[in-house]
Amino acid sequence: MQNFDHEYFMQSALNEAQKAFEQSEVPIGAVIVHENKIIGRGYNRTIALKDATAHAEMLAITSAAEQMGDWRLEKTMLFSTIEPCTMCAGAAVLSRIDTIVYGAKDPKFGACGSIFNVPDEKKLNHRIEVISGVMEQEAAELMQLFFREVRKKKERTQ
Repeated sequence: MQNFDHEYFMQSALNEAQKAFEQSEVPIGAVIVHENKIIGRGYNRTIALKDATAHAEMLAITSAAEQMGDWRLEKTMLFSTIEPCTMCAGAAVLSRIDTIVYGAKDPKFGACGSIFNVPDEKKLNHRIEVISGVMEQEAAELMQLFFREVRKKKERTQ
């Protein structure tokens, strides 16, 4: 895929992240692409669903698996606004996703090179190509805005 395609699909992931933002969830969005078409979408819903596993990437993987009719998501790409955590990177490996494309790094939870590198772990039976920094500034700015608003709300209640 060309860089133009990466930005197009990352914009779709950012649109998903905006939905999370509007629902006071950490604004992370994800889409799964197969044959240049989005087959799965997700945005963080951990608070709404009261489920620590309801990350954008996990919901997108579930949605894509339903669409494809198989848990194996071979020949697909996962676009995530923020570097996937260990759970999400592990689910991508187990799902046989070919490529992870993400926007901004996550220095606290990132598992695609920041803290861990799950997609390239030699002990696992599947490896994933990782492309980082696609629309990084836009993804980072949405996260920064969200956490600024969280801090403001916290200050008002004290």
